[in-house]
Amino acid sequence: MHKPRMQLLASFDIASLEYLDERGHTTQALPDFATPDTLVAFYRQMALARLVDDRAVKMQRTGQLGTYPSSLGQEAIGVGVGAAMAKEDVYCPNYRETGALLERGVTIQEIYAIWGGDERGQNFRHAREDLPLSVPIATQMLHGAGVAFALKYKHEQLGEPMRVAVTTGGDGSTSRGDFYEAINLAGDWQLPLVVVINNNQWAISLPRSEQTACKTLAQKAIAAGIPSLQVDGNDVIAVREAVGDAVERARRGAGPSMVEAVSYRLCDHTTADDASRYQPEQALKEAWSREPLRRLRSYMRAHGFWGIPRKKKCKGS
Repeated sequence: MHKPRMQLLASFDIASLEYLDERGHTTQALPDFATPDTLVAFYRQMALARLVDDRAVKMQRTGQLGTYPSSLGQEAIGVGVGAAMAKEDVYCPNYRETGALLERGVTIQEIYAIWGGDERGQNFRHAREDLPLSVPIATQMLHGAGVAFALKYKHEQLGEPMRVAVTTGGDGSTSRGDFYEAINLAGDWQLPLVVVINNNQWAISLPRSEQTACKTLAQKAIAAGIPSLQVDGNDVIAVREAVGDAVERARRGAGPSMVEAVSYRLCDHTTADDASRYQPEQALKEAWSREPLRRLRSYMRAHGFWGIPRKKKCKGS
């Protein structure tokens, strides 16, 4: 029996982007935006996000807040995403986005109000058109596609400058129908949408290895005709570069993109969870050695712009 002839119809590759390795050493020349002042600002925002999260967890434990989702270990993703967006763009977030919210001008008081049960916290004083946090998994991606359609319509029909919608979700969101519907719509209609997936390895207690057979989450966008990239989610420079390129691509009318940022959740899924029941102790220990603040701090210290500068001694003193 003869084997039927088969013709290759399509093939694809998924690239990975990194600038700082686990020890804070450069793996390639840094992009132009990565000046000392910018990197110090990134570090400050990541440290602030960690402090806000830590205080929120403590407030929840004492009954001052409701259930809270920390972003411990994932601060580079939020800060990188927020820094890549223009003020006029529209953010459609999920619920684990402290760093991005701070970058977008959301105040600490507003963040605590949201999780304290006061919906007025979602009426952002500065990010007026950004959408509220979305707790249902992946629904914010459909919101993002809808917003992107509206932005494209306003650009094409009303002559307004092109604005971009950015939506974020966890690795678990890529297993939901909402995710596939959103990227299929964005790819077909060439919407100005950027989808960022925070692959923190855990969908509550379900490890990424048991959630999908895909080698990467980035490749899921290929079926929708969307270019995609995987980045080191603990490298804030790589996240800012990848998301920034995707935003600018959408802004010039070239359509949607997806970025998978690989990180690790160093905390419970929320304050209603106990991750010690399922996270392997050794994997968690290793993940701490790769966390984003330590990595950027190592780079800044090695290049002389970390810490308090020493006063030069006068000659003869």
